[in-house]
Amino acid sequence: MRELLYRIWLLVFGCLLLAGCSAIDDDLSDCPPDPTPTPTPEPPTPDEENYELNYELRLITNITTEINTQLTTSTDVNVANALRSHLQNIFTDYAHDVDLSFYDTDNDQERLSHDQHVMNASEKSYTLYLPMREYMHLAVANIQDNHVIDLQADDYCHTSQLALATAKKDTIDSHNTGLFTARQPMTVLEGVDQTFNVKLYMANCAAALVIDPRGYDYRDIKVYSTGFATDFLINDSTYTFADKSPIVRTTKLDTEGASLCFCSVNFPTKEKAAAMRTVIETEEPFEDEESAQTFWQFRCYLTKTDGTITESILSVREVLRAGQFRIIRAYIGNDGEIQTSDPTVGVSVTLDWNDGGHHQVDL
Repeated sequence: MRELLYRIWLLVFGCLLLAGCSAIDDDLSDCPPDPTPTPTPEPPTPDEENYELNYELRLITNITTEINTQLTTSTDVNVANALRSHLQNIFTDYAHDVDLSFYDTDNDQERLSHDQHVMNASEKSYTLYLPMREYMHLAVANIQDNHVIDLQADDYCHTSQLALATAKKDTIDSHNTGLFTARQPMTVLEGVDQTFNVKLYMANCAAALVIDPRGYDYRDIKVYSTGFATDFLINDSTYTFADKSPIVRTTKLDTEGASLCFCSVNFPTKEKAAAMRTVIETEEPFEDEESAQTFWQFRCYLTKTDGTITESILSVREVLRAGQFRIIRAYIGNDGEIQTSDPTVGVSVTLDWNDGGHHQVDL
């Protein structure tokens, strides 16, 4: 009997002890430790800091001036509207996507960090978290949806470039997005909140050929352009050119009127000097003096009603720079040739041209 009472006493004492440890207002100093304590978060690595990058697209272009100057009559309204609509996603300061790379500044300039974002804005800020050090930062906007140009060889700073998405061909399509790039050295400091402002500038341009048929009866007409760069080295901000320039297919716009309009979007032409001048180095980036040299061309192939083809080559003696838009006005002559009164454009014509294919052009 005494042993039974002792066991009951121990059971009651144990229950009272557990109840005391679970009471909110009781002293818990004598309670057993929590078997699953909440882990303490590790402090951030001492050599990494938060820093903010503000991205802004800077559109420097003459498109409004060019349209208002070249398309001045009431019959030009439809052409002007068609061009504005066609180029609204080219000459824009709105970025859909942005690709951000941060490179080592020593040795092979290997990429250390890579970020991609959907920007959907003209300006955007991102807070990044990287180790303190010196970087070369390259940024590219609107590359994701471009069907002609890719970001290539971007594992290293000195090779990163915008280049043709497919192997070099004789004939290529026009670009379908306005491309913007930036390059900026960055020094990320220890224990300092920093803000970096990165401005992206346009890397491609466009040209249009507006033709007055003047009542000429024809079966078909095709227009190509040529004389433009094929690649753009982002870090150096320089363009590269193939030995022979590929032919660019133009897009025929629906003008809902008598005038015909063909438009191409491409990289710029060569400059007169050895190096390409960028549009941010001068107050008048699109002014140019006429030269005896041909920098780019429109190549037109008009099929007459009898099936013969007239080739007209319009050779432009002025450069075409990044961000620039150029309109060439022309008309169809008596033999189906394309003529122009523009003094900066020379014309050569081949009647009864034999279609042997469109070949690359050495300019």
